[in-house]
Amino acid sequence: MSTPAAHTAYARDVSVTWWYTASSILVFVVLGLMLWAVPVVVDPAPLAVTGYALGVMGTLAASVLLLVRYRREPVDDDSASRMPWLLVLIGIGSAVLVGFGAGSVIIGTCFAASIVCLVRWRNGIRIRLVALLLLVIVTVWCIESVHFSGDRNAGQTFGLVLFVAMLPALTAASLWWWDIVRELDRARRAEGKLAAAQERLRLASDLHDLQGHHLQVIALQLELAEKMMTRDPDAAVEQVRAARASVDDARRGTRDLATRFRGVPLPDELANAADLLRAAGLTVELGVDIDADRAPADVLGPVIRESTTNVLKHGGGVSASLSLARHRGDWVLVVENDLRSPESPAGEGAGLAGMAERVGTIGGSMDAGGADGRFRVTVRVPEGVSA
Repeated sequence: MSTPAAHTAYARDVSVTWWYTASSILVFVVLGLMLWAVPVVVDPAPLAVTGYALGVMGTLAASVLLLVRYRREPVDDDSASRMPWLLVLIGIGSAVLVGFGAGSVIIGTCFAASIVCLVRWRNGIRIRLVALLLLVIVTVWCIESVHFSGDRNAGQTFGLVLFVAMLPALTAASLWWWDIVRELDRARRAEGKLAAAQERLRLASDLHDLQGHHLQVIALQLELAEKMMTRDPDAAVEQVRAARASVDDARRGTRDLATRFRGVPLPDELANAADLLRAAGLTVELGVDIDADRAPADVLGPVIRESTTNVLKHGGGVSASLSLARHRGDWVLVVENDLRSPESPAGEGAGLAGMAERVGTIGGSMDAGGADGRFRVTVRVPEGVSA
Protein backbone atom coordinates (compact mmCIF):
# COMPACT_ATOMS: atom_id res chain seq x y z
CA MET A 1 0.00 0.00 0.00
CA SER A 2 1.36 3.40 -0.87
CA THR A 3 1.96 5.83 1.97
CA PRO A 4 0.44 9.30 2.16
CA ALA A 5 3.93 10.73 1.80
CA ALA A 6 4.05 9.01 -1.59
CA HIS A 7 0.58 10.35 -2.41
CA THR A 8 1.68 13.85 -1.45
CA ALA A 9 4.91 13.62 -3.41
CA TYR A 10 3.00 12.33 -6.43
CA ALA A 11 0.45 15.14 -6.28
CA ARG A 12 3.27 17.66 -5.92
CA ASP A 13 5.05 16.13 -8.93
CA VAL A 14 1.87 16.44 -11.00
CA SER A 15 1.58 20.13 -10.11
CA VAL A 16 5.26 20.71 -10.89
CA THR A 17 4.83 18.95 -14.22
CA TRP A 18 2.05 21.35 -15.16
CA TRP A 19 4.06 24.43 -14.24
CA TYR A 20 7.04 23.09 -16.18
CA THR A 21 4.84 22.41 -19.21
CA ALA A 22 3.06 25.77 -19.15
CA SER A 23 6.22 27.77 -18.47
CA SER A 24 8.09 25.98 -21.27
CA ILE A 25 5.35 26.86 -23.76
CA LEU A 26 5.27 30.50 -22.64
CA VAL A 27 9.08 30.78 -22.70
CA PHE A 28 9.24 29.59 -26.29
CA VAL A 29 6.45 31.96 -27.29
CA VAL A 30 8.15 34.90 -25.59
CA LEU A 31 11.51 33.96 -27.12
CA GLY A 32 10.00 33.79 -30.59
CA LEU A 33 8.34 37.17 -30.15
CA MET A 34 11.59 38.68 -28.87
CA LEU A 35 13.62 37.31 -31.76
CA TRP A 36 11.26 38.81 -34.31
CA ALA A 37 11.14 42.08 -32.39
CA VAL A 38 14.78 42.71 -33.37
CA PRO A 39 14.14 43.25 -37.11
CA VAL A 40 11.14 45.42 -36.27
CA VAL A 41 13.19 47.65 -33.96
CA VAL A 42 16.21 47.80 -36.30
CA ASP A 43 14.14 49.23 -39.15
CA PRO A 44 11.35 50.96 -37.24
CA ALA A 45 8.12 52.06 -38.84
CA PRO A 46 5.57 53.62 -36.48
CA LEU A 47 2.62 51.60 -37.77
CA ALA A 48 4.59 48.34 -37.83
CA VAL A 49 6.00 48.85 -34.32
CA THR A 50 2.56 49.70 -32.92
CA GLY A 51 0.97 46.69 -34.58
CA TYR A 52 3.74 44.38 -33.39
CA ALA A 53 3.51 45.67 -29.80
CA LEU A 54 -0.26 45.22 -29.72
CA GLY A 55 0.11 41.78 -31.27
CA VAL A 56 2.68 40.73 -28.69
CA MET A 57 0.49 41.77 -25.76
CA GLY A 58 -2.60 40.10 -27.22
CA THR A 59 -0.74 36.90 -28.06
CA LEU A 60 0.77 36.57 -24.58
CA ALA A 61 -2.52 37.39 -22.85
CA ALA A 62 -4.45 34.87 -24.94
CA SER A 63 -1.77 32.21 -24.40
CA VAL A 64 -1.79 32.63 -20.63
CA LEU A 65 -5.59 32.59 -20.38
CA LEU A 66 -5.88 29.56 -22.65
CA LEU A 67 -3.32 27.68 -20.56
CA VAL A 68 -5.20 28.53 -17.37
CA ARG A 69 -8.41 27.32 -18.94
CA TYR A 70 -6.71 24.19 -20.28
CA ARG A 71 -5.66 23.07 -16.82
CA ARG A 72 -9.06 23.71 -15.25
CA GLU A 73 -11.03 21.84 -17.90
CA PRO A 74 -11.82 18.14 -17.32
CA VAL A 75 -9.72 15.74 -19.36
CA ASP A 76 -12.82 14.06 -20.83
CA ASP A 77 -14.68 17.28 -21.63
CA ASP A 78 -15.94 16.81 -25.20
CA SER A 79 -18.41 19.69 -25.19
CA ALA A 80 -17.74 21.90 -28.21
CA SER A 81 -20.11 24.52 -26.78
CA ARG A 82 -17.48 25.33 -24.16
CA MET A 83 -14.79 26.14 -26.68
CA PRO A 84 -13.11 29.46 -25.80
CA TRP A 85 -13.86 31.01 -29.17
CA LEU A 86 -13.37 34.58 -27.94
CA LEU A 87 -9.88 33.87 -26.62
CA VAL A 88 -8.96 31.99 -29.77
CA LEU A 89 -10.15 34.86 -31.99
CA ILE A 90 -8.24 37.38 -29.87
CA GLY A 91 -5.12 35.24 -30.09
CA ILE A 92 -5.41 34.77 -33.84
CA GLY A 93 -6.06 38.49 -34.35
CA SER A 94 -3.01 39.32 -32.24
CA ALA A 95 -0.93 36.84 -34.24
CA VAL A 96 -2.03 38.62 -37.42
CA LEU A 97 -0.82 41.91 -35.92
CA VAL A 98 2.51 40.27 -35.08
CA GLY A 99 2.87 39.10 -38.67
CA PHE A 100 1.92 42.54 -39.95
CA GLY A 101 4.46 44.24 -37.70
CA ALA A 102 7.19 41.78 -38.67
CA GLY A 103 6.25 42.04 -42.35
CA SER A 104 5.87 38.28 -42.64
CA VAL A 105 2.79 36.17 -43.28
CA ILE A 106 4.48 32.99 -42.11
CA ILE A 107 5.22 34.48 -38.68
CA GLY A 108 1.58 35.43 -38.14
CA THR A 109 0.53 31.99 -39.35
CA CYS A 110 2.87 30.20 -36.91
CA PHE A 111 1.75 32.17 -33.87
CA ALA A 112 -1.92 31.76 -34.86
CA ALA A 113 -1.39 27.99 -35.18
CA SER A 114 0.25 27.97 -31.75
CA ILE A 115 -2.81 29.70 -30.28
CA VAL A 116 -5.11 27.11 -31.86
CA CYS A 117 -3.04 24.28 -30.33
CA LEU A 118 -3.67 25.67 -26.82
CA VAL A 119 -7.32 24.58 -27.02
CA ARG A 120 -8.46 21.25 -25.58
CA TRP A 121 -9.93 19.73 -28.71
CA ARG A 122 -12.21 16.72 -28.70
CA ASN A 123 -10.78 13.22 -28.98
CA GLY A 124 -9.28 12.43 -32.37
CA ILE A 125 -9.23 16.05 -33.54
CA ARG A 126 -5.94 17.21 -32.06
CA ILE A 127 -3.59 15.04 -34.16
CA ARG A 128 -5.41 15.81 -37.39
CA LEU A 129 -5.53 19.49 -36.55
CA VAL A 130 -1.79 19.62 -35.85
CA ALA A 131 -1.05 17.83 -39.12
CA LEU A 132 -3.26 20.29 -40.99
CA LEU A 133 -1.63 23.28 -39.31
CA LEU A 134 1.84 22.00 -40.18
CA LEU A 135 0.75 21.57 -43.79
CA VAL A 136 -0.57 25.14 -43.84
CA ILE A 137 2.68 26.45 -42.30
CA VAL A 138 4.83 24.61 -44.86
CA THR A 139 2.65 25.87 -47.70
CA VAL A 140 2.75 29.49 -46.55
CA TRP A 141 6.49 29.21 -45.96
CA CYS A 142 7.10 27.90 -49.45
CA ILE A 143 5.06 30.75 -50.94
CA GLU A 144 6.86 33.35 -48.87
CA SER A 145 10.32 31.86 -49.45
CA VAL A 146 10.48 33.69 -52.73
CA HIS A 147 10.55 36.92 -50.73
CA PHE A 148 13.31 35.63 -48.43
CA SER A 149 15.46 34.26 -51.27
CA GLY A 150 16.61 37.71 -52.32
CA ASP A 151 17.53 38.77 -48.79
CA ARG A 152 21.22 38.69 -47.92
CA ASN A 153 20.22 37.59 -44.41
CA ALA A 154 18.15 34.72 -45.79
CA GLY A 155 20.01 32.15 -43.66
CA GLN A 156 19.34 34.05 -40.45
CA THR A 157 15.72 34.62 -41.44
CA PHE A 158 15.36 30.90 -42.18
CA GLY A 159 16.52 30.08 -38.66
CA LEU A 160 14.07 32.52 -37.08
CA VAL A 161 11.18 31.19 -39.13
CA LEU A 162 12.11 27.59 -38.37
CA PHE A 163 12.10 28.32 -34.63
CA VAL A 164 8.64 29.89 -34.76
CA ALA A 165 7.34 27.17 -37.09
CA MET A 166 8.11 24.58 -34.42
CA LEU A 167 5.90 26.30 -31.82
CA PRO A 168 2.58 24.65 -32.80
CA ALA A 169 4.01 21.12 -32.76
CA LEU A 170 5.88 21.83 -29.51
CA THR A 171 2.75 23.23 -27.89
CA ALA A 172 0.59 20.29 -28.95
CA ALA A 173 3.17 17.72 -27.84
CA SER A 174 3.66 19.40 -24.45
CA LEU A 175 -0.06 19.53 -23.72
CA TRP A 176 -0.49 15.98 -24.96
CA TRP A 177 2.17 14.88 -22.45
CA TRP A 178 0.42 16.84 -19.69
CA ASP A 179 -2.86 15.09 -20.52
CA ILE A 180 -1.11 11.73 -20.09
CA VAL A 181 0.22 12.77 -16.68
CA ARG A 182 -3.22 14.00 -15.67
CA GLU A 183 -4.85 10.73 -16.80
CA LEU A 184 -2.35 8.78 -14.73
CA ASP A 185 -3.14 10.95 -11.72
CA ARG A 186 -6.85 10.40 -12.22
CA ALA A 187 -6.28 6.64 -12.52
CA ARG A 188 -4.32 6.72 -9.24
CA ARG A 189 -7.19 8.50 -7.50
CA ALA A 190 -9.72 6.06 -8.98
CA GLU A 191 -7.61 3.16 -7.72
CA GLY A 192 -7.68 4.62 -4.22
CA LYS A 193 -11.46 5.04 -4.31
CA LEU A 194 -11.88 1.48 -5.63
CA ALA A 195 -9.75 0.12 -2.80
CA ALA A 196 -11.91 2.02 -0.29
CA ALA A 197 -15.08 0.65 -1.91
CA GLN A 198 -13.72 -2.89 -1.79
CA GLU A 199 -12.88 -2.44 1.88
CA ARG A 200 -16.44 -1.29 2.59
CA LEU A 201 -17.84 -4.28 0.72
CA ARG A 202 -15.61 -6.59 2.74
CA LEU A 203 -16.84 -4.95 5.95
CA ALA A 204 -20.47 -5.34 4.83
CA SER A 205 -19.88 -9.01 4.08
CA ASP A 206 -18.18 -9.66 7.42
CA LEU A 207 -20.90 -7.78 9.29
CA HIS A 208 -23.61 -9.74 7.48
CA ASP A 209 -21.99 -13.07 8.36
CA LEU A 210 -21.38 -12.09 11.98
CA GLN A 211 -24.82 -10.67 12.69
CA GLY A 212 -26.59 -13.36 10.69
CA HIS A 213 -25.00 -16.11 12.75
CA HIS A 214 -25.68 -14.48 16.11
CA LEU A 215 -29.25 -13.51 15.26
CA GLN A 216 -30.03 -17.04 14.13
CA VAL A 217 -28.66 -18.47 17.37
CA ILE A 218 -30.58 -15.92 19.46
CA ALA A 219 -33.80 -16.67 17.59
CA LEU A 220 -33.43 -20.42 18.20
CA GLN A 221 -32.64 -19.89 21.90
CA LEU A 222 -35.65 -17.62 22.42
CA GLU A 223 -37.91 -20.01 20.51
CA LEU A 224 -36.73 -22.88 22.69
CA ALA A 225 -37.27 -20.80 25.84
CA GLU A 226 -40.80 -20.02 24.75
CA LYS A 227 -41.61 -23.72 24.25
CA MET A 228 -40.13 -24.70 27.60
CA MET A 229 -41.72 -21.86 29.56
CA THR A 230 -44.69 -23.94 30.81
CA ARG A 231 -43.02 -27.34 31.09
CA ASP A 232 -39.63 -26.42 32.57
CA PRO A 233 -39.34 -22.76 33.68
CA ASP A 234 -35.79 -23.20 34.97
CA ALA A 235 -34.59 -24.52 31.62
CA ALA A 236 -36.42 -21.66 29.86
CA VAL A 237 -34.61 -19.15 32.08
CA GLU A 238 -31.28 -20.75 31.12
CA GLN A 239 -32.14 -20.36 27.44
CA VAL A 240 -32.98 -16.70 27.99
CA ARG A 241 -29.64 -16.22 29.73
CA ALA A 242 -27.92 -17.97 26.84
CA ALA A 243 -29.69 -15.63 24.41
CA ARG A 244 -28.53 -12.63 26.42
CA ALA A 245 -24.97 -13.98 26.29
CA SER A 246 -25.31 -14.35 22.54
CA VAL A 247 -26.43 -10.72 22.36
CA ASP A 248 -23.27 -9.73 24.24
CA ASP A 249 -21.16 -11.83 21.88
CA ALA A 250 -22.81 -10.17 18.88
CA ARG A 251 -22.23 -6.70 20.32
CA ARG A 252 -18.61 -7.49 21.14
CA GLY A 253 -17.99 -8.97 17.71
CA THR A 254 -19.52 -5.96 16.02
CA ARG A 255 -17.37 -3.61 18.10
CA ASP A 256 -14.22 -5.55 17.25
CA LEU A 257 -15.11 -5.53 13.58
CA ALA A 258 -15.75 -1.80 13.64
CA THR A 259 -12.44 -1.25 15.43
CA ARG A 260 -10.58 -3.17 12.75
CA PHE A 261 -12.32 -1.19 10.04
CA ARG A 262 -11.61 2.14 11.72
CA GLY A 263 -7.99 1.16 12.18
CA VAL A 264 -6.90 2.85 8.97
CA PRO A 265 -3.22 3.89 9.12
CA LEU A 266 -2.89 7.58 9.86
CA PRO A 267 -0.94 8.30 6.65
CA ASP A 268 -3.88 6.96 4.64
CA GLU A 269 -6.34 8.77 6.92
CA LEU A 270 -4.59 12.09 6.24
CA ALA A 271 -4.34 11.40 2.52
CA ASN A 272 -8.06 10.61 2.36
CA ALA A 273 -8.87 13.80 4.27
CA ALA A 274 -6.73 15.86 1.87
CA ASP A 275 -8.42 14.26 -1.15
CA LEU A 276 -11.84 14.98 0.33
CA LEU A 277 -10.97 18.66 0.88
CA ARG A 278 -9.52 18.94 -2.62
CA ALA A 279 -12.69 17.42 -4.04
CA ALA A 280 -14.59 20.21 -2.26
CA GLY A 281 -12.50 22.76 -4.18
CA LEU A 282 -9.92 23.68 -1.54
CA THR A 283 -6.20 24.00 -2.07
CA VAL A 284 -4.64 21.62 0.44
CA GLU A 285 -1.11 21.36 1.81
CA LEU A 286 -0.29 17.99 3.37
CA GLY A 287 2.74 17.28 5.54
CA VAL A 288 3.19 13.80 7.03
CA ASP A 289 6.05 12.47 9.14
CA ILE A 290 7.83 9.50 7.62
CA ASP A 291 6.97 7.42 10.73
CA ALA A 292 3.36 8.59 10.96
CA ASP A 293 2.10 5.00 10.81
CA ARG A 294 3.39 4.60 14.39
CA ALA A 295 1.12 7.34 15.71
CA PRO A 296 -2.01 6.29 17.68
CA ALA A 297 -4.57 5.92 14.91
CA ASP A 298 -7.38 5.04 17.32
CA VAL A 299 -6.99 8.49 18.91
CA LEU A 300 -5.97 10.75 16.05
CA GLY A 301 -8.07 9.06 13.36
CA PRO A 302 -11.41 10.31 14.73
CA VAL A 303 -9.83 13.72 15.35
CA ILE A 304 -8.76 13.95 11.71
CA ARG A 305 -12.22 12.97 10.50
CA GLU A 306 -13.97 15.41 12.83
CA SER A 307 -11.58 18.23 11.89
CA THR A 308 -12.14 17.56 8.19
CA THR A 309 -15.88 17.68 8.74
CA ASN A 310 -15.54 21.00 10.55
CA VAL A 311 -13.51 22.47 7.68
CA LEU A 312 -16.14 21.40 5.17
CA LYS A 313 -19.04 22.53 7.33
CA HIS A 314 -17.80 25.79 8.80
CA GLY A 315 -14.71 26.83 6.85
CA GLY A 316 -16.05 28.04 3.53
CA GLY A 317 -12.60 29.25 2.47
CA VAL A 318 -10.29 28.26 -0.34
CA SER A 319 -7.29 26.68 1.38
CA ALA A 320 -6.42 24.28 4.18
CA SER A 321 -3.41 22.46 5.55
CA LEU A 322 -2.92 19.23 7.46
CA SER A 323 0.29 18.11 9.13
CA LEU A 324 1.38 15.37 11.50
CA ALA A 325 4.87 15.35 13.00
CA ARG A 326 6.77 14.32 16.12
CA HIS A 327 7.97 17.01 18.47
CA ARG A 328 9.66 16.42 21.82
CA GLY A 329 8.05 13.05 22.48
CA ASP A 330 4.59 14.07 21.24
CA TRP A 331 2.69 13.54 18.05
CA VAL A 332 1.46 16.94 16.90
CA LEU A 333 -1.49 17.15 14.52
CA VAL A 334 -2.31 20.57 13.05
CA VAL A 335 -5.38 21.24 10.91
CA GLU A 336 -5.71 24.80 9.64
CA ASN A 337 -8.06 26.48 7.21
CA ASP A 338 -9.13 29.95 6.18
CA LEU A 339 -12.62 31.12 7.05
CA ARG A 340 -15.43 32.46 4.94
CA SER A 341 -15.52 35.51 7.16
CA PRO A 342 -14.09 36.49 10.55
CA GLU A 343 -17.49 35.79 12.10
CA SER A 344 -17.67 32.20 10.84
CA PRO A 345 -18.75 29.87 13.69
CA ALA A 346 -15.80 27.51 13.23
CA GLY A 347 -15.36 26.93 16.95
CA GLU A 348 -18.97 26.23 17.85
CA GLY A 349 -20.66 22.90 18.37
CA ALA A 350 -19.88 19.72 20.28
CA GLY A 351 -17.30 18.42 17.83
CA LEU A 352 -14.36 20.29 19.31
CA ALA A 353 -15.40 19.45 22.85
CA GLY A 354 -15.62 15.78 21.95
CA MET A 355 -12.16 15.85 20.39
CA ALA A 356 -10.70 17.58 23.43
CA GLU A 357 -12.28 15.00 25.72
CA ARG A 358 -10.99 12.09 23.64
CA VAL A 359 -7.47 13.50 23.58
CA GLY A 360 -7.53 14.45 27.26
CA THR A 361 -8.31 10.90 28.41
CA ILE A 362 -4.88 9.72 27.28
CA GLY A 363 -2.93 12.70 28.60
CA GLY A 364 -2.97 14.76 25.41
CA SER A 365 -4.04 18.32 24.81
CA MET A 366 -5.89 20.28 22.14
CA ASP A 367 -5.87 23.96 21.26
CA ALA A 368 -8.38 25.49 18.84
CA GLY A 369 -8.85 29.07 17.84
CA GLY A 370 -8.97 31.56 15.00
CA ALA A 371 -6.87 34.58 14.12
CA ASP A 372 -6.28 36.67 10.98
CA GLY A 373 -9.07 34.96 9.09
CA ARG A 374 -7.79 31.40 9.75
CA PHE A 375 -8.83 28.69 12.18
CA ARG A 376 -6.35 26.20 13.61
CA VAL A 377 -6.73 22.99 15.60
CA THR A 378 -3.55 21.71 17.27
CA VAL A 379 -3.61 18.31 18.96
CA ARG A 380 -0.71 16.90 20.99
CA VAL A 381 -0.65 13.23 21.91
CA PRO A 382 2.17 11.44 23.76
CA GLU A 383 3.99 8.74 21.83
CA GLY A 384 3.17 5.15 22.59
CA VAL A 385 -0.40 5.70 23.84
CA SER A 386 -3.74 4.47 22.57
CA ALA A 387 -7.39 4.78 23.42
